[in-house]
Amino acid sequence: MTGGAGMRIVAVCGMGIGTAVLLKMNAEKALTQIGALGVVTAAALGTVHDAAQVADVLLVTADCADRLQLPPGAVVVIDDVLDLSEISDKLTAFAGH
Repeated sequence: MTGGAGMRIVAVCGMGIGTAVLLKMNAEKALTQIGALGVVTAAALGTVHDAAQVADVLLVTADCADRLQLPPGAVVVIDDVLDLSEISDKLTAFAGH
């Protein structure tokens, strides 16, 4: 976790546009729902290693999760990027609320 700014979250999909942007927007809504602070950005799978250096958590689409070669822990797999409840629940669990 990062001081007053809250979590640094990176939403990841294959190209970093489209799905990652939807996931980013819904992660921002989820943060508001759970009353947590955070900054969410979108990234492509090809830049995930750079993103992992600055992120507290990577939100990754299920189809990309098996292509990641990162240690578990800061990677949260999202099955449905449109399911605000799933995103909220998983961010809550990650943040330890």
